[in-house]
Order: sequence, then C-alpha cells, then structure tokens
Amino acid sequence: MTGPTADPYLPGHGDRRFRVAHYDLDLTYAVAGNRLDATAVLSVEVLEPTKQLTLDLAHLRVAKVTVSGGMLARYRRPAHRLVLDLKREARPGTELTVTVRYTGAPKPVAERHLGDAGWEELTDGVIVAAQPHGSPTWFPCNDRPDDKATYRIKVRADVGYHVACSGELVSRQRHGSSETWDYEQTAPMATYLATLQIGRYVDWPVPQPESGVPVAVVGPEDLDEQAVADALGRHHEMVAAFEKLFGPYPFPSYTVVVTDDELEIPLESQMLSTFGRNYVDPDWQRTRLVAHELAHQWFGNAVTLTHWRDIWLHEGFACYSEWLWSEESGQGTAAEHARHHWDKLDGLDQDLLLSDPGPELMFDDRVYKRGALALHALRVAVGDDAFFEVLRTWVADHSGGSVTTEQFLEHAGDRTGHDARMLLRPWLYDEALPHFPSAG
Repeated sequence: MTGPTADPYLPGHGDRRFRVAHYDLDLTYAVAGNRLDATAVLSVEVLEPTKQLTLDLAHLRVAKVTVSGGMLARYRRPAHRLVLDLKREARPGTELTVTVRYTGAPKPVAERHLGDAGWEELTDGVIVAAQPHGSPTWFPCNDRPDDKATYRIKVRADVGYHVACSGELVSRQRHGSSETWDYEQTAPMATYLATLQIGRYVDWPVPQPESGVPVAVVGPEDLDEQAVADALGRHHEMVAAFEKLFGPYPFPSYTVVVTDDELEIPLESQMLSTFGRNYVDPDWQRTRLVAHELAHQWFGNAVTLTHWRDIWLHEGFACYSEWLWSEESGQGTAAEHARHHWDKLDGLDQDLLLSDPGPELMFDDRVYKRGALALHALRVAVGDDAFFEVLRTWVADHSGGSVTTEQFLEHAGDRTGHDARMLLRPWLYDEALPHFPSAG
C-alpha cells in the first residue's frame, strides 16, 4: 500500500485531502493492439492544507503532468498511484487544474479479496467493469465512492465500433478511418460508476417508457430479434413500475449494452448497464438481474454510499427491487421471494454483519438477500404507503449525494414515526438471522 487510503475496504485508493469537481477525458483507443493515448484534465478543490495530491492510476505510463499556477514541483509513480508534490502548501478552498497525459495498454487491476476489475479486452472490443476498484485502469482519479464529479468523455476509435459511455452522447463525428464519440455526464458520478464499452454493436429498437426517458439497447447484429424483445423489451414497463415506487428516473436516459462475449454477471454503471449475450434470455434468473441493474440507477448511482461498508444500501435495495418487479409483473409476491430466501439464509453460516461485512464479504450473496429482507421487514412493520414514501423521499432528498446506513435509519424513522433503528438493528448489527418478518 502506498500513500493515503480513503476507505479501509480499498487500501491504497483515494485521497481525502481534495475532491474532483469535474473530469475531462480525451481518449484515443486502438482495439487492435489495445493501445490507449489519453489526456485527463481534473478540476480539483483542496479540502485540507496539503503540499501533496495523490491520484490513482494503474499500469499506464505518464508522459506529462501540469498543475495550474505552476504549482507542481515534481510527480512520482509509486505502485498504482500518481503522487503530485506541490511547490507550496495549498490551502482549503484552493482550486487547481491538473492535466495528465498518459499512454499504454490498459488492463485490469487486482485487489486482495476483490479480484480483478477495470479495463478488459473482449474478443473484439472493450469492457470496463470498475466496481469497486477498477477506475484507475483507464483514467487518473480520486478513487473513492463519495467523491462524485461531473464528466466529459471524448473517445476516438476505429470506424465500425460503437462506443458507449456513462453519459449523454452530445456529438459523433467521423474523420477518415476513425470516429469521435463525445459524452457528457452532468449528474454527479462516483469514479467506479464511470464506464466505457466498445464493440461492433448496432442499435436494437425497444419500446419506450411513457415518461419519455429514452431507453437504448445496443449489441451484436446477430442477436435473435425475438430474444431481444422477450429479454430486454420490457424496460419501458420496468421504468414505469420503478418510477411509481421510487420516484422519477434520476437521469436523462438509460442504455443497455449487450457484449458479444458471454459474461458471468451483469455490470452496473451510471445510466448504463452491461450484459453478456448469455443474458438475452427471458428466464426469471436473468430477468431479475435486468430489473436489478435498472434499480441501481436509483439506489447506488443517484444515491451512493459514502463508505463501502454500507454496500447493502445498494445491493439490498436492488435485490428487493427484483422482488418488487416480480410482484408488479405477476410472477410472485415480494413476500413469497422473501420467505424463499429467508429459508435459504437460515441454512447458511451466520457470520455476516450486514452493516460492515468486510471487503472479503462485501459482494457475498447474503449481503444482497439479507439487505432485501431488512427492507421487507421495514415494509411489513410500517405498511406499503409509508414504506414506499420512505423510498421515494430517500431518493429525492439524496439524489446526487452520498449516504450512510445511519442516515437511512434516521430518514426511515422520521418518515414513518417508527423506531427504525430498533426495528432494523438485528438485521444490520447482529450476525444471527432474525425471525422471518411476517404481518400480524
């Protein structure tokens, strides 16, 4: 581990001495040879008195660094960091522009307990799966989930490849054998939610939500048309159902990317979710994950955890959304799913603390299911009207921001008049599985 750590779940990532307000990324990428040439411009605000800023950047070679006002004394590259030593101390409130030119062959980064994440070559394209530690594989960043920024991402790639990013496409221009895709993300976004997907994809038409939120599906040209319609063609219904339950969709649009390769799990990112072609199947075990990734746009992307220990605020909520979609689409009630998964958890080891599972268990399936069961317990206790009012106001009050478990407990208590801390304490702060939450 080198330098500061912003979150103990990710040693050697993030620096709390500053925040990044905006990233401007200019990328040129050649699929053949996996070659990236890029410039990143970061708008930085200093939060603590410091003579040093530490960015996260893995594997790539730095060609040049500048800091506005002639503030840079030197830069260093220990491990997967880019350390900027300043000529003089920067005071809180100081605004700096950091420009980094870099190049190389990006590849995933590995962390103990968490495996590989980040930029990965596909058979003919690229997938960026950054959660929770992969963002430094493609741009220099302050890699902590509570440092949310706006983005502009410009990508030049060979003609014939579709480039999808976490944002709104503002222009697309061809220049000879290359094409430039220019995206803007105007909503605050955590670094791990920024993604880039490149492949030989075409647009697949799907029905649109009545709310006017554009939904796009892009994927290989040889997908089966009926399979796309059956597996992904109900997004307009899902958006409508979730808007009723959670409030308005929090971003301008939503894109689903289907890779040509098969993927073990789908991938969440802001305004965009990625599925392998093996997920183009209407089977419930795949459909539930289509709903799961869409729900993350509210819970995880618009409202983002402050600390990784609170991952249940993302995964428990998205898992419960699967059960809600089942309920809305007539495939079984949330209570039935809750009972099924309580029974399964009851037969597993009782060694997980939902409020702080540790990095080795933060993506354990028990976090997902126990988190969903905690929400079901709240719903049973307070009733549907109060429960869904809690969810809608939680998103409305915190969209664009970062949150903690304690904030949710306070919010739920204030909105329902119930002691949410007492009600949810055994689910969150005890390892033993509480009794099944049943009405009456």
